[in-house]
Amino acid sequence: MSQGEIFIVVLITAIILVSAALIIAMLISPRSTNEQKGEPYECGIPTRGTSWMQFKVGYYLFAILFLMFDVETVLLFPWAVIMKSLGAVGLCSVLFFLFILVLGLAYAWKKGALEWK
Repeated sequence: MSQGEIFIVVLITAIILVSAALIIAMLISPRSTNEQKGEPYECGIPTRGTSWMQFKVGYYLFAILFLMFDVETVLLFPWAVIMKSLGAVGLCSVLFFLFILVLGLAYAWKKGALEWK
């Protein structure tokens, strides 16, 4: 089989599996037509005022920093698995990667992004 044929087979298989999962879920899922299902739910406490309130930008910055270091961990794992075969070039490239991340962390720390107020 050529690569194009393999791609078509994988694409058709993916479409069939996703469609089958959606159809099975629609068939066996419980149905309830209750009026309360359409109302907003916030931990059982009735809402006061509008739901559109602003959050401090520090929360978003903290979340982005968390994601950045989480992705760093995901990117370092494959490197650690094949570290011996990469040699000095691989070591230098990952040290450069870590250096950039440490600079970003130092910048965020200096700006006070890691302080929870």
